[in-house]
Amino acid sequence: MELRRQTVPSTNVKHRERELERKIRDRSAKLGVIGLGYAGLHLALDMAEKGFRVTAIDIDSSKVESINNGVSYVVDVQNDRLCSAVVDGSLRATQSLAAVEMLDAVSICVPTPRTITRDADLSYLLAGVEAVHNHLTPGKLIIIESTISPGTTRDIVLPILQKSGRQAGRDFFLAYSPKPMHSSSHTATTLDIPKVIGGMTPRCATLAGLLYQQFAKRTIRVSSLESAEMVKFLEVTFRSVNSALANEMAGLCATFGVDIWEITEAAKFTPFEFMPISPGPGTGDRNTAEPSNLSGTRRVNGSKPLLVEIAELVNGQLPRMTSSRIADILNKNKMSINGSHILALGIAQTRDRHDVRESLCLEILKSLHEKGAIVSYSDPHVFSIEVDGQTLTSTAITTDILNSTDCVVILTDHSAFDYRAIIASSRLVLDCRNALRKRRGDNVIRV
Repeated sequence: MELRRQTVPSTNVKHRERELERKIRDRSAKLGVIGLGYAGLHLALDMAEKGFRVTAIDIDSSKVESINNGVSYVVDVQNDRLCSAVVDGSLRATQSLAAVEMLDAVSICVPTPRTITRDADLSYLLAGVEAVHNHLTPGKLIIIESTISPGTTRDIVLPILQKSGRQAGRDFFLAYSPKPMHSSSHTATTLDIPKVIGGMTPRCATLAGLLYQQFAKRTIRVSSLESAEMVKFLEVTFRSVNSALANEMAGLCATFGVDIWEITEAAKFTPFEFMPISPGPGTGDRNTAEPSNLSGTRRVNGSKPLLVEIAELVNGQLPRMTSSRIADILNKNKMSINGSHILALGIAQTRDRHDVRESLCLEILKSLHEKGAIVSYSDPHVFSIEVDGQTLTSTAITTDILNSTDCVVILTDHSAFDYRAIIASSRLVLDCRNALRKRRGDNVIRV
């Protein structure tokens, strides 16, 4: 007896599409966000504030409890904004992945940190996709937002979702939309940043685009999943390459006794197209980390993007270079780094944020510790960290602390720091971020 594969009539597919479209337009669609980091929480709030019922999902019980109590753990999300969404019932958080079953659309925003081999760790993403598969109901829209190599959605995510025989574009809808890159110098809100969307099928792209049109000011539809994935990598690679260039130039400027900050400012007014990117100790916007995920793509298709590899190499040397500069400056001031008390101001990867993933400031502290320095740090957004197996907690900045420290090093230029007081009470201040450009002092050195 011949077994024939059962097909779903096209009328059923059209019905599912029209029904989801109706729910999105009249805001009756139940939405979910898996992964409640910076991007995930912003996305969930944006959806909730546009009239949707949103379920925020994360395995971290502290994040879930914080959201349900209306207490924000993200710097630029105010408590009153979060509390309002929770109180009116438009946003709730849970650790239960089973909540996916009752949702019409799910956005996956879990992290993909790099491994020791500099590849993307997809374990969080695969766990989230597996959970969606286990609770996949007909007509559900799934949008991946995590940073991944081109081809990952089609080659890895799709087979998991389809392993029970369901088909994308027929039984469910699959799209990719890269989460926006935020910069400490970029004041736009999440709503202001255009959303790029690529779908597994045209229907998938249309529905994902329709959803994001409800709360994003602009959506940009591209032709495929891979195109949307590559947009993200073009963006982060652009920043990584330019960051490497800025830091190479900083080294050359130091050789010639030229102020890198002065030439960067002056170059902004030249007639050719120039986008200033400031040098630094290796933190900021994850621009030194995310392009490394392209290594998976290199192994698969045999391509070798040399410029990306060189930028990674330059940026990877920044912690060692920064600690060496600090040691040199201490020596010039008749102090040895061995035994010196060094207070690092800011260890988050970006100004006014709490995320330390991929922050090269941790590598700088480790390098300083290995050179014999007694290291402490102060960061209003990061309570504790681990350096060389030791747990450090953030130090409150007081006059006594500053007076007893041999050297204060500004690694991340948080706006909460009182730089005037820091200059007044410190023996030596090394400014790696040009945070003191409008302030001068005999004890201030810009690195």
